[in-house]
Amino acid sequence: MNVLSNKKSNKRKSGIFKKILLVLLLVILVSGAIFAYRVYQNGGGKKGFLATIVGHTPDTVKSLEKMYCLLLGKSQNLTDTIMIAEYDPQAQQASLLSIPRDTFIGKNKNMALSTDKINSVYRTGVDNLLKEVNELTGLNIKYYLTVDTVAFKEVIDAIGEVKFNVPIDMNYDDNGQNLHIHLKAGEQLLDGDKAEQVVRFRHNNDGTTYPYSYGGEDFGRMKTQRAFLTALAKQTLKVENITKINTFIDIAKKYIETNLDFNIIKDYIPYAVEFNMDNLQTQHLPGQSEQASRNWCMDFHSR
Repeated sequence: MNVLSNKKSNKRKSGIFKKILLVLLLVILVSGAIFAYRVYQNGGGKKGFLATIVGHTPDTVKSLEKMYCLLLGKSQNLTDTIMIAEYDPQAQQASLLSIPRDTFIGKNKNMALSTDKINSVYRTGVDNLLKEVNELTGLNIKYYLTVDTVAFKEVIDAIGEVKFNVPIDMNYDDNGQNLHIHLKAGEQLLDGDKAEQVVRFRHNNDGTTYPYSYGGEDFGRMKTQRAFLTALAKQTLKVENITKINTFIDIAKKYIETNLDFNIIKDYIPYAVEFNMDNLQTQHLPGQSEQASRNWCMDFHSR
């Protein structure tokens, strides 16, 4: 009698367990179908997948404004790299604009001092630099991102070597900065150390520099910087690098200074990964080089 009762009890439990499994399977299938449909609604592919994960709808992108961010490369408390990055997720357009580090921001060119160069403003605070850039360009840039040379190299090494076409032979040494640049022209893989050499190069030890057709010394360096950042972005926006997000966050916490909030960035990521980097527009701020005043030169050499 007990044996018969146990068998009935086991059958009942087995039946309940199967029903629970069926319900769970049905929930999973329905949830998966809903998620897949939302991915489809959000454009499918990487964009649709990421947009769905962060909770976007097809109308979310319509509310996203153009993003402007001031990108600063810092070395010895000076911003040798000053760029404005612009991205429009609705039109899928992006651009990089370089600002020459020696751009004059003073009042009187005949009485100019070294502090009248835009790259010296960072010493007084990044907010002051942001204000100067906005006055110079007529834009209303709210965000900035400052990267020092250590962070730059670590980010490159975390991503992996970047394929880049070095425009000319580069040979320069500055023992004071412990900066040594020795690269051959041509396409090659650059690690963090070599990438720093490329973006900081201005001229060789013998005084030769980029050819005039390429842009000359400072304009040539800015052109190389924009070209390298374009190549870097192409490699960074690969799906496999999404898994390295924690590494990038750790580097950012250590070395990167920014007022960008992750909640702002995450809204743009689903559309940025779909951007075709071949459509990135790059340019430098219009203008021409002028002879520095005697006051500027004397002030610079006295420092």
